[in-house]
Amino acid sequence: MNRRDALKHSAAVTGLLLAAGLLPRAALAAYNQTAFDAKTVADVIKAMGAAAPEESKDVSLTAPDIAENGAVVPIGAATTLPNVKRLLVLVEKNPNTLVAAFDVNDAVEPNFLTRAKLGQSSDVYAVAITADGKALFAKKEVKVTLGGCGG
Repeated sequence: MNRRDALKHSAAVTGLLLAAGLLPRAALAAYNQTAFDAKTVADVIKAMGAAAPEESKDVSLTAPDIAENGAVVPIGAATTLPNVKRLLVLVEKNPNTLVAAFDVNDAVEPNFLTRAKLGQSSDVYAVAITADGKALFAKKEVKVTLGGCGG
């Protein structure tokens, strides 16, 4: 099979899944539009159905102190807490605060890396939401330089 045939068959299968209504339901089942539209950290936590967040040493956040290119800032979030059901990455000064939401279960280690766009220097949060609705977080300020010269 060549590349052209593979693309034709993939498009046909995707079309059948869309026509049957299978693909959108599966993709949108866990999507929380209210949380992704929220403008503050508190609104995101509330939309996710969690209690007021508390800072915790069991949640870790890795991000650079200074990001020379705000378009691709590497951010890592992890936790050692038991019974975590969701791990969030939030950027306080972004137009939409919620950058990423990862669902966690017993088969998934709560340790994620992603890249986010930061339009300006901002506090970045990693928030772990437990099965009993507690929200625990770690926070770090990331400075974005405009000229990319590291100063």
